[in-house]
Amino acid sequence: MKNWSTDIHVLKKDKKQYAIWRLEQLVNFGLHANEKIPKTALKKYWNEIHIDPVKKKYLAFLLWNKQF
Repeated sequence: MKNWSTDIHVLKKDKKQYAIWRLEQLVNFGLHANEKIPKTALKKYWNEIHIDPVKKKYLAFLLWNKQF
């Protein structure tokens, strides 16, 4: 993923903040081919990620629905 507005090298020094930032980027701006959002990371940082409420509601349905 290329990002022109964030210094990723500095952000990577704080692993938690980098993980949260990366999840937000993946959800808000999409994935590359054959890339998936890690389910465990989404669950781990669920209360800390800031994404669109509609997307967050849909993701919550997918994450915690027993049918998937």
